[in-house]
Amino acid sequence: MSLARLVWSAELLRYDFGRGHPMSPARLDLTMRLVEELGLLDTPGLEVVGVGPAPDALLETVHDPAYVAAVRRASEGVPDPARGLGTEDDPVFPGMHEAAARLVAGSVDVAQAVWEGRVQHGLNIAGGMHHARRDAASGFCIYNDAGAAIQRLLDDGARRVAYIDLDAHHGDGVEGLFWDEPQVLTVSVHQDGHTLFPGTGNPADVGGARAQGTAVNVALPPRTGSAAWLRAVDAVVPAVVREFRPDVIVSQHGADAHARDPLSDLRVSVDAQRHGARIVHGLAHELCDGRWVALGGGGYAVVDVVPLVWSSLVAEALHRPLDLALPLPSSWRAEVAEASGLDAARVLGVEEVEWRPWATGYDPGDDVDRAVLATRKHVFPLWGLDPYHD
Repeated sequence: MSLARLVWSAELLRYDFGRGHPMSPARLDLTMRLVEELGLLDTPGLEVVGVGPAPDALLETVHDPAYVAAVRRASEGVPDPARGLGTEDDPVFPGMHEAAARLVAGSVDVAQAVWEGRVQHGLNIAGGMHHARRDAASGFCIYNDAGAAIQRLLDDGARRVAYIDLDAHHGDGVEGLFWDEPQVLTVSVHQDGHTLFPGTGNPADVGGARAQGTAVNVALPPRTGSAAWLRAVDAVVPAVVREFRPDVIVSQHGADAHARDPLSDLRVSVDAQRHGARIVHGLAHELCDGRWVALGGGGYAVVDVVPLVWSSLVAEALHRPLDLALPLPSSWRAEVAEASGLDAARVLGVEEVEWRPWATGYDPGDDVDRAVLATRKHVFPLWGLDPYHD
């Protein structure tokens, strides 16, 4: 068994909504250049693979055939705003179908490799398009690669799949696909939907009638910082995932919870996001014999955040965690300057975050603690867990 499988090729940069759109493919390019210059691609046991576009039959495991046909037409210049195609968030571009279908193929490829025991961990930083719905594009997401990966795992025999979403925005598309599916647990830690797109993900949203407790939403107030964010993750994610006992974990690591991100109001540092990935990684080894599929997602501070968060994610999956004080390669910094005209970070992060585990006690005067307790009160009793005590 190899250690990890990473989907990457320059063709993934074709997912490009055009100049001025927040989801610039430069965030992927700069991330992978940093991953390479840090020497991570030379890790023994790492496989790097390219993929072609997913066939329609695969896309239609999570999308309506009529929607797939609409995306094909949009790729040829025929927008369909009723299906989210040709909007400000999701403008049409030539080859859109093939570009989006390639993201799906990548996430399904690594999920299959993990499930079949060929690798322990699978990585697709170009994936994590968690807003796409069965019949519509939404929030920069055309096809839902995370949902397709989860569905393939179920089709191939997984009894329980846990999906953990650490993006600043609620993972509504994945939750919606599996809302009434007891074999899938979706856990989303995000900024409160009353203050941020997509406006969903309330603590009381706990799943359909057949799957009560399998949708878990931690809705955090704006300006939640690193220590409080980690406390929220610690307070909810390990407990419900352990109770669910998944066969495999699929996680989404949008980097947009960072203070410098222009599209959210959270204040979560590179180190805190790195630690969040470590928590997920640890659960995969504790509960799933290491079976872990890690995806990218949002992240719009293209130069000074996304490459640092996602190179840290790759390093975590390769069991080679990076030192925060590690000087970033001067050659990479020069590439950033040439590509963007901006100064790149000199080190991975400023300092490690000190945070207080939930087990140390609940503070009723703290906004984040109250948000966490709301989730625990709605979800924990459905799993036979005490919302007030660990």
